[in-house]
Amino acid sequence: MGLTYGYDIYLRPRNVARALAAVAELAPPSRDVPPLDVTLPGGERIVLPFTSDFGSDPVDCSASGEFRLDTSLMFGVDEAVRAYGASSGLPAEVNGRVQIGYVYLAVRFESFLHPRYASLEFWAATSGMSRLFARSASIRETFTDLTAAVGGVCCLFDTGDGGPEEVCWLDGEATRVWVGGARFPDQRALVATWPDAGVTDCPPAPSTPGGSG
Repeated sequence: MGLTYGYDIYLRPRNVARALAAVAELAPPSRDVPPLDVTLPGGERIVLPFTSDFGSDPVDCSASGEFRLDTSLMFGVDEAVRAYGASSGLPAEVNGRVQIGYVYLAVRFESFLHPRYASLEFWAATSGMSRLFARSASIRETFTDLTAAVGGVCCLFDTGDGGPEEVCWLDGEATRVWVGGARFPDQRALVATWPDAGVTDCPPAPSTPGGSG
């Protein structure tokens, strides 16, 4: 089985529409897919430049707790991205950024870590892309900047399959600390730092690919 590394952003459910609009701004300037109409819980609608399960049929989440997107995103070019591009044939750079995708995105309105928080879970499509996610400072910065822009409380670098997670953003600033260490011996200790988490009644679930812990 290949590597499945990703970045998971945790935020208030009320900020999901704002977060998806921000993700859409990371899409390439032009895409050969029809616009995707998504209805969120509560009836709010948003149009995205992505596909869902590789199709463009309208997505209705008004009665469900999650959905998935197939995204292609623009990232700043650093040495790791340039090396990945040379080996995988990425499109040409545009203003210092390059298109990478598919990056799979699972949107959950009740995250596995805490039901009062939603999650946006971005997963690399291949082992090579997973290694890029681990090495590239530009990609890490893109996801931590996105977390900050949408009012996220936490961003994790997730190695999948119950593997260790690195906290990349917490308490309004970038950081690098592993869950399982002295500061955060487990996920419960991490979630306890989130505002109004009330973790005593919601034990965390284990990590799974495409649905982080």
